[in-house]
Amino acid sequence: MRSDPESRRHYFKKLPKHVAVIMDGNGRWARKRLKNRVYGHEAGIEAVKTVIRCCVDCGIPYLTLYAFSKENWQRPKAEIDSLWRIMKKFLQKELSGLIEKGIKVLHIGDREDLPSDVLAMLDDVVEKTKNGENLIVQVALNYGGRHEIVEATRRIAEKVKCGEMKPDDINLDTFAAHLFTAGVPDPDLLIRTSGECRVSNFLLWQIAYTELYIIDTLWPDFGEKEFYAALEAFQTRERRFGKISEQLTVAENCSAF
Repeated sequence: MRSDPESRRHYFKKLPKHVAVIMDGNGRWARKRLKNRVYGHEAGIEAVKTVIRCCVDCGIPYLTLYAFSKENWQRPKAEIDSLWRIMKKFLQKELSGLIEKGIKVLHIGDREDLPSDVLAMLDDVVEKTKNGENLIVQVALNYGGRHEIVEATRRIAEKVKCGEMKPDDINLDTFAAHLFTAGVPDPDLLIRTSGECRVSNFLLWQIAYTELYIIDTLWPDFGEKEFYAALEAFQTRERRFGKISEQLTVAENCSAF
């Protein structure tokens, strides 16, 4: 595959519109090098930048990165504080580049409990990148899939209680409209690094029909080669959404006319 962006866009017969990533393995990567876990988190930033660049090059319009889960608060305080420091440094350093490349940043997750300085910087990045049209990057920060579903249910219940909605108005579309990801299509491809075979409370509603791609590579070692291998694997997936292969073939033939 040629390395220029235009060739990459035409190399793949089908590309996911939305890629989600569970960035796992920073700690194990650091331990292999006899370093502390923070060293691994710092190294993982390069992988983040690589995946963003690959999505822009390929013309993939949506990317969601699992940065910090609700469960991650159980980690040692020193590690959590270091994560906030690394995130602030990344946002501050990369902001001008994000704007220049037309990348729009969104935050999905619970704002409550986030440090005020982290939240302020994140809000600033969201505001200053709001006009980006080349790629939407959702940063899942203080996020939990079950929590998101409960919060959506609570908001809908409040609207029903106040008479803004009727129970009969609740369907798949109205429920999705009350999630953190409202307005963003569900992921077509979910990549998980480090070989763990679980979704870790990530986008539980949204990944109902998402193609899963699990790779043993630890996150700091995840680069262009690994990302494009995931896209190669996506080419082989037959996305039936409950239908059978023959129905898909007929639909494809009809769309050709």
